[in-house]
Amino acid sequence: MESRLLRVYKSVVIDRPIISIGILFLLVGFFAVQGQNLKLDASAESIVLENDQDLKYYRASREVYGSDDFLIITYTPPGDLFSPESLAGLKALRDDLAKLDKVKTVLSILDVPLVNSPKVTIAELTDEGGVRTLESPGVDVALARKEFLESPIYQNNLVSLDGKTTAIQVIFKEDLKYSSLLKRRNQLREQAAAGELSAEESGALESAIQEFNAYHAHFVEAGREDIRIIRGILEKHRQSAALFLGGVRMITSDMISFIQNDIAVFGVGVIAFLIAALTYFFRKVRWVLLPLSCCLLSVSVMVGFLGFMDWRVTVISSNFISLLLIITMSLTIHLIVRYRIIDEEHPSSDQKVLVFETMRDMFKPCFYTAITTIVAFCSLIVSGIRPVIDFGWMMTIGITFAFILNFIYVPAVMVLLRPEKSIVRPDATRSFTMSVANFTLRNTTAISLVSVIVAIIGGIGITMLKVENRFIDHFKSTTEIYQGMELIDTKLGGTIPLEFILDADKEFLFSEEIPADQADPFEDPFGDEGSTEEVTYWFNGDRLNLIEKIHDYLDSLPEVGKVLSIATGMKVFKQLNDGRMPEDYELALLRKYVPEKVKEALIDPYLREDGNQVRITMRLIESTPELKRKELIDGIRAYLVNDVKLEAQAVHSTGMAVLYNNLLQSLFKSQILTLGVVFVSILLMFVVLFRSVALSILAILPNMLAACSVLGLMGWVGIPLDIMTITIAAITVGIAVDHAIHYIHRFQVEFGKHGNYRETILACHGSIGRAIYYTALTITVGFSILAFSSFIPTIYFGLLTGFAMMIALLSNLTLLAALLMVFKPLGAEVSPEMVRT
Repeated sequence: MESRLLRVYKSVVIDRPIISIGILFLLVGFFAVQGQNLKLDASAESIVLENDQDLKYYRASREVYGSDDFLIITYTPPGDLFSPESLAGLKALRDDLAKLDKVKTVLSILDVPLVNSPKVTIAELTDEGGVRTLESPGVDVALARKEFLESPIYQNNLVSLDGKTTAIQVIFKEDLKYSSLLKRRNQLREQAAAGELSAEESGALESAIQEFNAYHAHFVEAGREDIRIIRGILEKHRQSAALFLGGVRMITSDMISFIQNDIAVFGVGVIAFLIAALTYFFRKVRWVLLPLSCCLLSVSVMVGFLGFMDWRVTVISSNFISLLLIITMSLTIHLIVRYRIIDEEHPSSDQKVLVFETMRDMFKPCFYTAITTIVAFCSLIVSGIRPVIDFGWMMTIGITFAFILNFIYVPAVMVLLRPEKSIVRPDATRSFTMSVANFTLRNTTAISLVSVIVAIIGGIGITMLKVENRFIDHFKSTTEIYQGMELIDTKLGGTIPLEFILDADKEFLFSEEIPADQADPFEDPFGDEGSTEEVTYWFNGDRLNLIEKIHDYLDSLPEVGKVLSIATGMKVFKQLNDGRMPEDYELALLRKYVPEKVKEALIDPYLREDGNQVRITMRLIESTPELKRKELIDGIRAYLVNDVKLEAQAVHSTGMAVLYNNLLQSLFKSQILTLGVVFVSILLMFVVLFRSVALSILAILPNMLAACSVLGLMGWVGIPLDIMTITIAAITVGIAVDHAIHYIHRFQVEFGKHGNYRETILACHGSIGRAIYYTALTITVGFSILAFSSFIPTIYFGLLTGFAMMIALLSNLTLLAALLMVFKPLGAEVSPEMVRT
């Protein structure tokens, strides 16, 4: 069967190279045209956990309490914030922003109600004329300044504690089509997960996904255009104040710019390095142009495939081009090195024979190296993190394309070239690998002992790995994302929002008369709210005092910045009522007659219409060194359940902090799963390839050492796991085992010639050792180019993976050889005479 496949391969590729290249170029041309359809995505939708129930709850809560699709602009004038000049500049900026079609409202210190400038009574507050703003005629600016600096709702929120910086909130109109498509897709996905979809609805799900994806691309691009327009407006006003822009939509826009920049920088940087490396390795134009063209074809096909399939590139997968270039190059280098060795051994052979022998010798090890690398990337699919899953699939398909191109395009071009004339010149690489071989043979025990020590140190480091990391640290300090987040974090009450939503207890709810057709509130706490009842669970004096107690507890936590709740409004009302909580009848009047502007500021965002659910919001201070989101969230929940005695099922944590925490907490589990899948799968493949369990175990040990070393280094240095670094260990093993596969495959062949372990190791280091050195150096430096990224996790990914590749190179050329010498897995040595016979 094998010889038949080889004959077909020889007939199609080796004997008809021009036809093979022609067909290949037609396919490449098709995909190259599709490359213009490649889309980028950095929205929050692209980095959520699959089937996250907290995400479902978060989306439901937004329908009740409003969207959080807004931007924050910090405004710091050079002089007094409340001077006529500063307020005039603020008004001009607000008015320019309000003119934008997509903007629903712009909220600033000019627009919010003032109740202590001068102080009004609760009775006066219920009169629309009793509500003043900074723009009201005759307002006392000095009293307004005092209110902004002391108000429970405005201080450290709308105005910094030092009174020098204020925030402008730009709230966008809801895109009803986007919301409808998202809701429809999610409903069908939930039905599918529950196994409740009919055949017709399955088709509707596919249609809903396609329709949503198409509109999502438009939505993201429209958001980027909004950011460009708003930045243009800000540019016109920078002479009157220092301005910084923040918010999810702005981060999404800038992240896409990072992706575009990274793709360009990585691609150009890796290509430039590959040209330099190939020139140094081979000193021949043909051996520079052939691998380079193969790499470019591989990337062109993959980019076109992603465009054709409408597969979005995220910040996680933005380095797929550089990775694909590096992996394609490593395959090509092995083919070239083997070809040159065969050419040196048989200088008079026909070119077709040389090329065919090269492909026949290298197909099996290259196939297994490609498969093991694919296994490493496929293992990312179990992570449950959408961009990591997509990255795994992208690289799996890309490596498949790279392998096919290397065994069609490279040999077809080689056949058309004349055999190169062998030139004897000093080979520095061979001298290096041979010196490593001699060192290893002299120090097998020492190498094994050092490896054990490194493994122990790495293991200790692994126990110190953490997943907690500050979102702000993902960006360089020179970016507007970092600078804006830092300013908001330190002066305006924190950045990442965390919410706790508290339901009424069961006893109260079941004592209410609930219409038969009304949904169970425990099945859908954000469902049909019905009409507002006179008797409510939370909006009464006793319960509001309890909320105030919870509010004050949260306010006392060092990691928590500004806290807002219905208690904030009550604090304001108490100020107007001589420090007393309004009586229940006064509260009822407040809810009914308070002006809409006051209600929107103090009540509606924190109390559901039926009064049976309250929302407490806070912003976490990302710059707090001791911030540990999971401990904080669990601690708050424990306080509410154990100390406040709320029912556990009535307490719901939500917000971006919860979703981000879920993502982080899944990383460690994902790391274990991915590494477990990689090691088990590769070990089984080794057994099939080498037909020896002992040899397979020896082959995987050096690569486990590389993974252990890089994870241990992360633990010792304090680099946390994140959506980029989670992939390092699995990718390290998947790529590093390529060295072991090539080395042991050559070792088995050479042992059959020499029958002696020492001579076999010397032969392997002198032949395949050179190719391993070339590819390892290429991979290491290629990954290091990722250090030019604007995204800090990508920088860590590039440098740490490069470090792991160097450890893998050294361990495969030293530890692997030492283990082979010590354990002699191929059996007893035989004399040279017996080998020759």
